[in-house]
Amino acid sequence: MPVSPGQTLSELRARKPLIHQITNYVVMNETANATLALGALPVMAHAPQEVEEMAAAAGALVLNIGTLSEHWIEAMLLAGRATEGLIVLDPVGAGATRYRTETAKRLLDELEITVIRGNAAEIATLAGREADIRGVESLGATDAAEELAREAAGSLGVIAAVTGPIDYVSDGERVLSVANGHELLGMVSGTGCMSTAITGAFLAAKTDGPLEAAAEALAAFGVAGEDAAREANGPGTFHAALYDALYNLDPATLDERARIGE
Repeated sequence: MPVSPGQTLSELRARKPLIHQITNYVVMNETANATLALGALPVMAHAPQEVEEMAAAAGALVLNIGTLSEHWIEAMLLAGRATEGLIVLDPVGAGATRYRTETAKRLLDELEITVIRGNAAEIATLAGREADIRGVESLGATDAAEELAREAAGSLGVIAAVTGPIDYVSDGERVLSVANGHELLGMVSGTGCMSTAITGAFLAAKTDGPLEAAAEALAAFGVAGEDAAREANGPGTFHAALYDALYNLDPATLDERARIGE
């Protein structure tokens, strides 16, 4: 399937899919605003009493383990079994504690995860590779990111999106690289989680091409980061400018600006 982030963005804005996000307290507001600015509709329901009903109505489900608790894990499992949309997992901090790692593995084992989006250390941990992580920040992985994405996708049975200075997205055979972005994205808490939410939105708009949709989402977010950086004096103004950049993304020029390779 051809890669066309501009076309997918246009489809997303026309459909306005509902993106159900069970995410963490740190980024809940950020990912909701990023989803809305892009053109999709966010809902942040996590009560076990309603997640099945909400998930059944959503175009995609985003699961983020950043601030875990038992009732949130229960809600993720209930929502994952009820949804008819594609599921994106963000294994925030996998490898930092046994609880996080085991929870991420349980979600992978018990749900039909479509895409896992994380940094190199998180993905390496879940793929059984050596990694160095402190808190929720990646300090490195022993495997090159491109090969890590391919091997993780194959061993976990998902599309693996490994984000970093260059992002790599793989289904276990093909590997797409995404070279868009700006270093200020690493200076604002929650930008990785935002990219996961946007991945969910792109998947909802391009259900028949999840590999391409995952790469397109990262390219679109990276282009928005480039635009926001031009208006920013530092992380604070960059954070605000990022929402405006997502809102103002131009589908007509996004294909030209997206640096997606294979």
